[in-house]
Amino acid sequence: MRALVVANPAATTTNRGVRDRVLTTLADELQVELAETTHRGHGSELARKACVEGVDVVLALGGDGTVNEVVNGLLHDGPGDRVPPLAVVPGGSTNVFCRALGRSRDPLAATREVLDSLRAGRTRRISLGTASVRGATTAPARLPDPAFAQAAADAGAAAHPEWSEPRWFAFSAGLGFDADVIGRVEAHRARGVRSTGLLYVLEATGAFVFGGERRDPAMSAHLPGGPPLDGLFLCLVSNVSPWTYLGARAVNPTPDATFDGGLDVFALGPTGILRMLHHVREVFAARPDVRGTGVHRWHDLDELTLTARRPQGWQLDGDHLGTATGLRVRSVPSALTVVV
Repeated sequence: MRALVVANPAATTTNRGVRDRVLTTLADELQVELAETTHRGHGSELARKACVEGVDVVLALGGDGTVNEVVNGLLHDGPGDRVPPLAVVPGGSTNVFCRALGRSRDPLAATREVLDSLRAGRTRRISLGTASVRGATTAPARLPDPAFAQAAADAGAAAHPEWSEPRWFAFSAGLGFDADVIGRVEAHRARGVRSTGLLYVLEATGAFVFGGERRDPAMSAHLPGGPPLDGLFLCLVSNVSPWTYLGARAVNPTPDATFDGGLDVFALGPTGILRMLHHVREVFAARPDVRGTGVHRWHDLDELTLTARRPQGWQLDGDHLGTATGLRVRSVPSALTVVV
């Protein structure tokens, strides 16, 4: 069986020693080819080539960003029998998709699990999401130069009023607050700061307390067949539960989301500090059930469109992709075969 390993050498918890041990373990039973990513989008290029060359399985060794690129490469021409199954070994800081598939957080243990599954032929087809944006730019929402970044975002919004080509996401999409926090963390990472749960907490706290979006929300949600819901500053789109992790703890605003159904959405309107602290406590609960004034939840959606009066950060699978004034997401059932 031919296996292509797409590895991100810059992933948070991946180093050469871990990579080599993973490859050695795989090579005992598979014909393994290693391809390391060197630039943004390279994982997509490699996975797309694997489809053309008839590789039997593609294994992503890296974080959720690497998985997202590989998924987009595998599905460049859409779902179909020619698309090889995807296996995942964790190499990032959070590894939401890998953990959603039930894999161990230890790369070597996860590698052995993948081999066991391949021997037994354990695969399943999962739903995924696609996302299109309009008014988009790759400029960060505020960092490192807030005035310059805002001017670039405004210019992008004016220059790109049309919807972009759809892009796949595996487990999450978002417009607004969550993407802003991710952008802040990525700006620190670009300066050599390690990504940790504490860093996310600090940046989320700063963005919420001192940011203006919660006081003057710019977003509206548009569901098919109904009027728009205005006044949102946060909107999380989930394809599986939990939405993400903070270390070992699940962050779960959409507990009913699964790979077998449509998209689940959690949105917030204007929210004070005390109420937000209550919501945060709820999403960490063993049985999360966030409700209350300003809380909006939808389950098993086929599609959703978000629009904004001013540019907002947007993200897919935990990767900040710039700013946009619109995000349109759709669910695609049975889109991809994964090794489980």
